[in-house]
Amino acid sequence: MKQLVFILSIVLCLGTTVLAQNTTRADELMKQAQTNLEQKEYIKARYLYLQAYGAFANQQDYARAVKCGIQTCKLYHRENYYKEAFDLCRAMDQLIANGEQKQSKAMPELHFLVGGERLQMYIALKRAAQAKEILDQLTEYAKASRSDSINEDLLYTQANYYYTFGMYTQGDACFKKLIVKYKQQKNYPKVNDCYKTLISIAQKANNASLVARTYDKYIIWTDSVKALTAQDELTVLKRKYNESQQIIQDKEKSISTRHYVIIGLCIVSAILVAVLIVGGIILLRFILLTRKQKKAISIANEHNELKTQFIRNISAQMGPTLDTLDGKQPGVQALHAFAEHIQVLSELESTLSETYEMHEINISTFCENVMDKIKGKARPDVTATVNAPKLSVKTNPEQLERILIHLLNNAAEHTPEGGKIWLDFKKRGAHTHQFVVTDTGPGIPSEMQDNLFKPFTEVKDLTHGDGLGLPICSLIATKMSGSLTLENSYTKGARFILELHV
Repeated sequence: MKQLVFILSIVLCLGTTVLAQNTTRADELMKQAQTNLEQKEYIKARYLYLQAYGAFANQQDYARAVKCGIQTCKLYHRENYYKEAFDLCRAMDQLIANGEQKQSKAMPELHFLVGGERLQMYIALKRAAQAKEILDQLTEYAKASRSDSINEDLLYTQANYYYTFGMYTQGDACFKKLIVKYKQQKNYPKVNDCYKTLISIAQKANNASLVARTYDKYIIWTDSVKALTAQDELTVLKRKYNESQQIIQDKEKSISTRHYVIIGLCIVSAILVAVLIVGGIILLRFILLTRKQKKAISIANEHNELKTQFIRNISAQMGPTLDTLDGKQPGVQALHAFAEHIQVLSELESTLSETYEMHEINISTFCENVMDKIKGKARPDVTATVNAPKLSVKTNPEQLERILIHLLNNAAEHTPEGGKIWLDFKKRGAHTHQFVVTDTGPGIPSEMQDNLFKPFTEVKDLTHGDGLGLPICSLIATKMSGSLTLENSYTKGARFILELHV
C-alpha cells in the first residue's frame, strides 16, 4: 500500500513538472511573438503566434489559444493569405467546441472573437452575403454572453459592416445607441472615441459627406461637454465656497479674517473665470480654424475632380483634331499616344478597386511568347534570355503581357549592341511570385528614381515619350494585387520587379 502511494506521488509530481514546463514555453512563445510584432517582423511573429496557439491548445487554455490564433489570422490576411486564415478560424471553432464538451459549459465569448475576425476578412473581401451571415451569428453569441463589453463590440462591428456596404442609416443607428449609452453614464471619453471611430470608418470608405456630418456633430458635442465640465467645476467651486463660509461661521473668527478669506476666494473665482474665458476663446478659434480647414479640403477635392474631368475632356477632344493632321509626323504620333495614355491613366485611377478576370497560364510558354514579340526591336547582337519554369499560374494574361511588353521594349531601346536582356520568373511563396526584367543598359539616374512611377513629374519633349508608360504599368500592377518597383541596388543596368499576389 505504501509503495502504491509512493508511486502515485511520483507520477503526480512528474505531471505537474511537465505541465509547468509547457505553460512556461507557451508564455515565452507568446511574448516572443508580441516582441516581433512590435518590431514589424511579421513573418516571425506569425510563426511564433501559431506555435503559441498550439501550445495553449494542448494545455486546454482556450482563451489564450484563441487570442494567439486571432493574432495569427490577422497576420495571415495582412499578406492576403485568406485561405490559411479561414482554415485557422475553423480550427479554433473546433477547439472551442471540444472545450465546451469537456468543461460542460458554453463559451460564447470565444466564439464571438473568432467570428469577429472572420467577419473582418469577409468585409475586406467585400463579400456581403457571407459577412451578413457571420454578423447574425455574432448577435446570437453576444446575447448568450450577457457581457456589456461584448455587446458594445457588437455595435461597433455592426456599424463597420453597415458603413462598408453602404447601409448608412443602420450604421448611424448603431453609433447612436453607443453614444446615448455613454452619455447616460457620463463616460465622455468613450463618447469622443465613438465619434473618432466613426470618422475613421467614413474616411476608409471615402465617404466625404459622412465625414463632414460626423465632424459637425463632434464639434457640437465638444462644445457641450466643455460647458458641462465648466458647470461641474463651478459647482465644485460653489461647494468649496459654502464649506469655507460654514467653517468661518462655526469657528467664529474675526471679521478681518473673514474678509481675507472672502477676498481670497473672490480672487480664485476671478482667476478661474478668466481661465474659462481664455479657454473658451481658444476653443472658439480652434473650431473656426477646423471649419475653415474642412472647407479648404472640400474645395481642394472638388477642384481636383474638376481638373481630372477637364484633362479627360481635353484628351478626348484631341483625337478628332489630330485625325485631321498628317499621322506620319512624329509630333502628331506623339500627341496621339499622349492622349491615349491620359485616357488609360484616368480610367485606371477611377477603377482601382475593380479586379481583373483571372486565367491559368503556362509561365514558360507565356514568357517565351512575350520575349519573341520584342526581339525584333533590340539592337544587333543583343542576347534575350528567358528563365521561367513550366509552371501553371493564375493571372490576367492580357494585363500581365501589357506590363512585360512595356518593360522589355524599354530594355530593348536602351540596351547597346552586344548587351543582354533577361526575363526571369521567381516563386516567392504559396501566393506570391515575381517577374524580373533586367538589362545591361545605362540604368536609371538616381535623381529620376523617386518619381519614376509618378505621372506628370517632368516636362519633356513628347516625341521622346510622355513618361506615362511606367505610371500606367504601376497602376495595372496595383489592380492585379501586386506592385511594380525598381531595384535600386542593381548598378549594371536597370532591373524592374513585378510582384503579384494571388
